[in-house]
Amino acid sequence: MPDLDVDRLTTVIEDFNTIFIRLPSVRRLNFSALSVLHTLGRRGPLRLTDLLTTEQLKQPALTSLVAKLEQDGLLQRRPDPADGRASLLSLTRTGRELVRSRHANRVEKLAALVARLTPDERAVLAGSIDVLHRLTDLAEDTA
Repeated sequence: MPDLDVDRLTTVIEDFNTIFIRLPSVRRLNFSALSVLHTLGRRGPLRLTDLLTTEQLKQPALTSLVAKLEQDGLLQRRPDPADGRASLLSLTRTGRELVRSRHANRVEKLAALVARLTPDERAVLAGSIDVLHRLTDLAEDTA
């Protein structure tokens, strides 16, 4: 079995991410806003301090972004039952629909690209799903 070229793998993942991030055409938001919505969609409800650990923003910038997303009706705050001084952030129905529609749009566009692969390429890609998931888990464990 050949050695893994981690440098090439990194470049390929970066290139894929550049394209994949741009796949959806549903409602244009900046990357930070989309990241917050995605995180809340996958993990929410969360406290602002918990979001700080997943998002690459300073607290003032994240606080401002959360306020804008709240004003836009995409997320809401409610008291944290474990600590009345803190708030939990969660997606509103509109926010959940936005995350869902962006995901559906990505699935549709990625499926069209995958359909252009050979059967052998699709098999290799299918076999990589669990490995990529494991890498994601490892990265989150070390964060």
